[in-house]
Amino acid sequence: GKWHMGVNCKTRHDHCHHPLNHGFDYFYGMPFTLVNECQGTDDPELAKSSQETYWFYTQMIILAVLTLVIGKLANLFPVKWKIIICLAICGLLHFISWFSSYGFTKYWNCILMRNHDITEQPMNLQKTTSNILKEAITFIERNKHRPFLLFVSLLHVHTPLITTEKFQGRSRHGLYGDNVEEMDWMVGRLLDVIDKEDLKNTTFIYFASDHGGFLEAHRGNSQLGGWNGIYKVCFSMGGWEGGIRVPGIVRWPGVLPAGTVIDEPTSLMDIYPTVVQLAGGAVPQDRVVDGHTLLPLLQGTEQHSRHEFLFHYCGVFLHAVRWHQRDSGTIWKAHYATPVFQPEASGACFKRGICPCSGDGVAHHDPPLLFNLSQDPSEANPLSADTEPLFDTVMRRIRRAVEEHLRTLTPVPPQLSPYNNIWKPWLQPCCGTFPFCWCHEENNKA
Repeated sequence: GKWHMGVNCKTRHDHCHHPLNHGFDYFYGMPFTLVNECQGTDDPELAKSSQETYWFYTQMIILAVLTLVIGKLANLFPVKWKIIICLAICGLLHFISWFSSYGFTKYWNCILMRNHDITEQPMNLQKTTSNILKEAITFIERNKHRPFLLFVSLLHVHTPLITTEKFQGRSRHGLYGDNVEEMDWMVGRLLDVIDKEDLKNTTFIYFASDHGGFLEAHRGNSQLGGWNGIYKVCFSMGGWEGGIRVPGIVRWPGVLPAGTVIDEPTSLMDIYPTVVQLAGGAVPQDRVVDGHTLLPLLQGTEQHSRHEFLFHYCGVFLHAVRWHQRDSGTIWKAHYATPVFQPEASGACFKRGICPCSGDGVAHHDPPLLFNLSQDPSEANPLSADTEPLFDTVMRRIRRAVEEHLRTLTPVPPQLSPYNNIWKPWLQPCCGTFPFCWCHEENNKA
């Protein structure tokens, strides 16, 4: 499925970010991410504000060149043709660089790979669902006689909500509901294969989402991004409960009793140490691993999550800290920064399309906004020293935890910097002769 971590670092074939360079033995899916540009019919979604900025600068350069040309021809400016030509070339290169980054997304980055080989460029979205499902089923059947780890990162439920004709109109909740229905069917098909191969009681299955509903996603007057109930949300940005409180569903009939509900904070970072324990391994001891194995919690040998503190980031910025107070069971949340909703009371960044992590789209809080999630899960009523007797005590403990946490971090180059996200032709995955990148596996086989 969706890898979302990219492919190359320095050359087109170094595959430094590829799954096969990060512990996986087999890969089939999207090395990048799924955006509206992949469909080519919806409004642009990728770095919308950046595209507008680049286009503004391009227009300014064009205007400057035209002004100089007219001035030169009319003898209004004593400017040399060399300067005008250099400025025009710079403007053209500027336009090519940003338009290649965003205008050709469908052809450059909406691709499917099998291991190191590109199988579709651009990908055929109407067949992707069946392709991913077929690959996953084949993988199970191929490895059923030995231990295996299958990680299926579905393209559902994600804009542009690619839904096959069979499921369109099935739901009472529009295209989003149809997409959820199809995802549910896909998961059911995988579970059926596990059952058919008599692996049911020996297979640990974990289902989760990576963030809450995307309220800002719209097509006309139709909302495409789900619903977050009583929780505030900003897609996957920052620390509001609606962006991070997602389903965690476990199935292991041979070991775990059905119908058990565990009301403890856990993290997707817990999957790694859990899988390592199941495989009989040990997590590395030469670094701080933020996750904890889920098995004691799931098996009932421990009653509380090992996460006393969870740190919620937006990019490289720490936005919020959650403290699960062991002695009282109270869960506190301190927000150091929160996205500025547009409109203010809407609960989402509708004008921007996606909430930013920093800059003028973020409000910083000193002292931080403090909530008692045990009593106020919707984070509607921030506490203060006047309204909460424990305010100063709680904030001191959280501040100390943040200091301890920050000492465990190793700075790395920012992967979301403008330079890392501008198009670089020498890194572009291509299944043909660059720049004529075009192939489909079925056509090649034919």
